[in-house]
Amino acid sequence: MNYIFKVLITKLFEINYTFTIDYLLESDYKMKSKKSNLHKEDILALKDALELLSGKWKFCILHNLSNYGTLRFKDLQEKSLGITPKVLSKSLQELEENLLITRTVNNTKPVTVSYALTPHAKETEAVVNALIGFGLKHRKKIKGK
Repeated sequence: MNYIFKVLITKLFEINYTFTIDYLLESDYKMKSKKSNLHKEDILALKDALELLSGKWKFCILHNLSNYGTLRFKDLQEKSLGITPKVLSKSLQELEENLLITRTVNNTKPVTVSYALTPHAKETEAVVNALIGFGLKHRKKIKGK
């Protein structure tokens, strides 16, 4: 399941949504249906969510923190196979700026830094589970052809 999770998330966010979102914003696109309208605020919210969670490593980092709890930088790097320290540092900084993780400087020698999920980050679990569910159904449908 862990491998499928990584592949699904990686492939999903390799796609660049910027053009589509910008097009929708510029054209003031509104989806007309009886139940809902896609307004400018909805499009902006979608853009924010996609940018927040985009990238090859953010879901992996969130997944590791969710499964293992508070982790030090080196532990996160070891659990995120293939990530470079520079990319990990940048991803952690972006997640912290968006209030999805907390960064704690530990008073040890040498100084260590640990990271943990915020309660706000736990809301992304529903998104991840929905993406996994869609991905599994999609794979089944495609393979069934």
